[in-house]
Amino acid sequence: MKILLLGSGGREHALAWKIAQSSILDELYIAPGNAGTRQFGKNVAISPLDFAAIKEFVLANNIEMVVVGPEEPLVKGIYDFFKADEKLRTVALIGPSKMGAQLEGSKDFAKAFMNRHSIPTAKYGTFTAATIEDGIKFLRNMKAPYVLKADGLAAGKGVLILKELEEAENELRSMLEHQKFGQASAKVVIEQFLTGIELSVFVITDGDSFKLLPEAKDYKRIGEGDTGLNTGGMGAVSPVPFADAAFMDKVHNRIIVPTVKGLKTEGIDYKGFIFFGLINVKGDPYVIEYNCRMGDPETEVVIPRLKSDIIDLFEGVATNTLSERDIQFIDKSVATVMMVSGGYPEAYENGKQIYGLNGIVDSLVFHAGTVSDGPSVLTAGGRVLAVSSYGKNIEVAVGKSYESIAKIQFENAFYRKDIGHDVI
Repeated sequence: MKILLLGSGGREHALAWKIAQSSILDELYIAPGNAGTRQFGKNVAISPLDFAAIKEFVLANNIEMVVVGPEEPLVKGIYDFFKADEKLRTVALIGPSKMGAQLEGSKDFAKAFMNRHSIPTAKYGTFTAATIEDGIKFLRNMKAPYVLKADGLAAGKGVLILKELEEAENELRSMLEHQKFGQASAKVVIEQFLTGIELSVFVITDGDSFKLLPEAKDYKRIGEGDTGLNTGGMGAVSPVPFADAAFMDKVHNRIIVPTVKGLKTEGIDYKGFIFFGLINVKGDPYVIEYNCRMGDPETEVVIPRLKSDIIDLFEGVATNTLSERDIQFIDKSVATVMMVSGGYPEAYENGKQIYGLNGIVDSLVFHAGTVSDGPSVLTAGGRVLAVSSYGKNIEVAVGKSYESIAKIQFENAFYRKDIGHDVI
């Protein structure tokens, strides 16, 4: 099978690594890919948002399946673009429709969907510039801390958790009146703060049935002890010790099943991954957010634990036969630690040469923000490398990742030294 994978991050490198192991694969192309993905297929210089160029490439190269890594092409309707095109509609596309991707593309849509289907989530209100005074009143009736979420996509930066009411009111005005997050904050969701431990749960679905993937816990903040600014994710571990059979049973019955059934009931075409950002509140799961794709860096711990052929699962999604496919996991822990550019998530420099990659034998190094410069590999993003390792438990896996990181250098490299410590 000839496959085109869209994206250029650590998630896509992990997916390319797994796809390349399949006996069903003939050729893999990655658009645009990075310095790491070229090891498993051919990088092609096409933006995942350039649907016309993607169409041209798919037809010219007899591509049979397109796997969409990032959220933006899904939210912008690549699935619908393929289905509406006579020449493309026979090509399998792994990812939801534009309406399905609204689970991530609009926080307001997601919250209303959860309310319609009695899926446990925090109480909320949605406000625009025209209803900003109602938003201020809503805040004043809530207890601190205050949670403000930009309705649209904001590259993982659109969620603010604030301790002071005055600060929350000022930020609400900044988001709605001064477009702090651009068009993404034309609407703002104000949410009740939930106290508990977070985890990420993933399924792959063909719209009728689903398969549960290993759960993970990621670490969003830049600083140790979960301090400082939010990032795209500084590391992740899998499995999550508190996600025992009783807890996962509640997740299955109260959250996953109603979500998949709800999408079908509402006639929303959904063929791909669903990411459930959950919080464990005194033993009960609540949904903080949905994503319409795999998380990053969670993919870098979840995919290494998948024993089954991933293309076989994708074929099940494409042909509505997922229920007949087998899914198995490797019974080991995996931990990933993210190496980032100095200054991230604020201003940082690109183009730093990376040394030591060839000396890593005990870990998988997934490239998140790199480019090739002849034989050299240079930094090309805030998050640069995800160093993932197996272990008999999380402690061993984390230890191996840190041992490997000690062998890798680039100017101003930074990483958190406490990934996984809260669950060890």
